[in-house]
Amino acid sequence: MSATENFNSKITIYVIVCWILAASGGLMFGYDIGISGGVTAMDDFLIEFFPKVHERKLHAKENNYCKYDNQYLQLFTSSLYLAAIFASFVASKVCTKFGRKPTILVASSFFLAGAALSAGAKKIWMLIVGRILLGMGVGFGNEAVPLFLSEIAPAKYRGAVNILFQLLVTVGILIANIVNYLTSMVHPYGWRISLGLAGVPACILFIGSIVITETPTSLIERGKDVAGKKILKQIRGVEDVDAEFEQIKFASDIASQVKHPFKELMKLSSMPQLIISVMLQVFQQFTGINAIMFYSPVLFQTVGFKNDASLLSAVITGIVNVLSTLVSIVLVDKAGRRKLLLQACVQMFISQVIIGAILQSQLQTTGSLGKTSAILVVVFVCVFVMAFAWSWGPLGWLIPSEVFPLETRTAGFAFAVSSNMFFTFLIAQVFLSMLCHMRAGIFFFFAAWILFMGFFALFLLPETKNVPIDVMVERVWKQHRIWRRFMVDADEGNKNSGANVA
Repeated sequence: MSATENFNSKITIYVIVCWILAASGGLMFGYDIGISGGVTAMDDFLIEFFPKVHERKLHAKENNYCKYDNQYLQLFTSSLYLAAIFASFVASKVCTKFGRKPTILVASSFFLAGAALSAGAKKIWMLIVGRILLGMGVGFGNEAVPLFLSEIAPAKYRGAVNILFQLLVTVGILIANIVNYLTSMVHPYGWRISLGLAGVPACILFIGSIVITETPTSLIERGKDVAGKKILKQIRGVEDVDAEFEQIKFASDIASQVKHPFKELMKLSSMPQLIISVMLQVFQQFTGINAIMFYSPVLFQTVGFKNDASLLSAVITGIVNVLSTLVSIVLVDKAGRRKLLLQACVQMFISQVIIGAILQSQLQTTGSLGKTSAILVVVFVCVFVMAFAWSWGPLGWLIPSEVFPLETRTAGFAFAVSSNMFFTFLIAQVFLSMLCHMRAGIFFFFAAWILFMGFFALFLLPETKNVPIDVMVERVWKQHRIWRRFMVDADEGNKNSGANVA
């Protein structure tokens, strides 16, 4: 049994406040995901910035699958994630050198600037720059917040606390969908309200970044042992924290020997963690979830819902998203990671195939679906979102935060975040074009990926439930029938690190 399993701790009001305020970074991220799809479906927004798209939308005989196919319209959504790719690597350095708290403060500042510029935009370039600033905020926030939550939470609650970030992402998406539904009736500037209200969660995160404490791990890692131990006592609610403090100190001493964490990350013994973390991000996006979340109002208009009805349908999927994420919080440390992921693959695969089959057989180039078929599409979108929300959504962030040792933690997580942002950018940039050219086949495309990722999870993803971070290599990677082959130099590396510390 690991020493981490015997650490003393109590759940204090202060640490709960820290969890919630820090996790509001997820609220900001979710709002950004949810707001863009609704805004791009608003006529007033299209008239001002994309009049050609609006003209195509008005033509009754226009191709159902192609009326939103515009690279600049897609760039409005995807530019955020392109900026986040770069920002995540910068944030990794800032996290290590200055701490998690200042990194969250920088994230909130970018969010505030981006929200202000987006809401006040007069030209397309102002919209894009605003989204880029928001993307910088996402890169910094998504790097720092999950690490902050993992490091400040007691070991036995780490899974549930980390999923708090994803829960608030889903809450942010839901709030964005409700806001879009309401502001779509405010002419001609409802879209400005939608974009400007991003400043509200940005303010919460800004205030939170001032109120929250720095993590003991970050303080000790930067040589501030006295402050680290004091904060550890404060967040654990007990005086006897010597065992946990010594373990953090030992891990920090080992980490201090690694001068180039990104180089360390390229060693053979780091490949299992890196491959798993990156592939989880790839698969998370190729489920098709963000295509649905970004463009659900557009998608529902495509299948025949009017503007207000399509936005209301997006609100329904948002509610399903939030409630299903709560299921993950309850089950993740009981059922385990792999069971949730595998069950969800079956459910998502069936949903995508049925949606694709309905559209393939009944939605022609012009016209719309019948009422019953359109409702069925919404139902199976909800079934799909439900499965994703208790599996690949939260676990895509949780597992990478668990598997890296301290010496490569920020670097490894930066790779995970940047991979997520790159493939989110890719899907956001090409989805409407893919919908235009592949039509209903786009859903079979995502279904094929879901089938592939199910086999990946079945054969290559180890279970990390209830495994303390400090024994992850011994209990997980060295015991796995495939990944243990990558660990041939792990023992030698650990011996050398131990010798250096001694």
